Amino acid sequence: MLFGDYRVEIIPDTEFHLDGGAMFGVVPRNLWAQVCPPDEQNRIRMNMNCVFVDTGADKILIETGIGEKWTPKLSAMYGIERKDSLAETLKAKTGVDADEISIVVNTHLHFDHAGGNTRLDQNGRTIASFSNARYFVSRSELAHAESPTERDRASYLSDNWKPLQDSGQLEATDDVYEVAPGLIMEVQTGHNRTMQCWRLQQAGRTMFGFADLVPMRAHVRLPWIMGYDLYPVETLEAKRKLLPQAVRENWLCLFYHDPDEPLCTLEENDGKLVTRPVG
Repeated sequence: MLFGDYRVEIIPDTEFHLDGGAMFGVVPRNLWAQVCPPDEQNRIRMNMNCVFVDTGADKILIETGIGEKWTPKLSAMYGIERKDSLAETLKAKTGVDADEISIVVNTHLHFDHAGGNTRLDQNGRTIASFSNARYFVSRSELAHAESPTERDRASYLSDNWKPLQDSGQLEATDDVYEVAPGLIMEVQTGHNRTMQCWRLQQAGRTMFGFADLVPMRAHVRLPWIMGYDLYPVETLEAKRKLLPQAVRENWLCLFYHDPDEPLCTLEENDGKLVTRPVG
């Protein structure tokens, strides 16, 4: 799709599955199961919807999905159902090869957002998946990833970023910065203290990537907050601020983990927020 002067495409990585209770925190199962039916292991379907932005000057990929460096045991645990690699889907959706990507942006370094940063070569070494790209992540998030809490340690796998430090491709950024004209990264506290969301503004329109602040359409309900969030009350406050603004200004909203309709607009209906798929 054209968004102002830029080309923007959604690049789904692959379906995977996480525990529904963890994904909805204090929300009772009999409520969330109506919109996200669980499997026999209480897991729900999810995806990772990365975003390609072609500015003319740069070919940018926001997030890289879960990657392919998984053992059969972990693939089974997370229910990873991969048909194509992210690079293959990128090529099919955009005609762009992985080595043409010039910038990769991570909102944070959890394995389901940064797992595709690197891959294994034929000798089993971990190397950059996007060989000619600069990789951007905030220095605050990088510091947290290297010294995580006991609660989120399992989400940080160092082979998703350390090889990029070794190759000189990883660039630590400010908490708020401009990737390209109109594409802004900004910290939104809640999931952790350092996760960023992205905001693309072109021709008077806004597209907003909520990352893990509002991971799926079901999470637009204010109290529906992940059990994974380190600071759920701050997630709630960020949602109170951003979601009404999205309604007022008719944002295009990208819900990174939604498996079916990741790009939506928001409306208020009888005092409740509802999503409307785009396209």
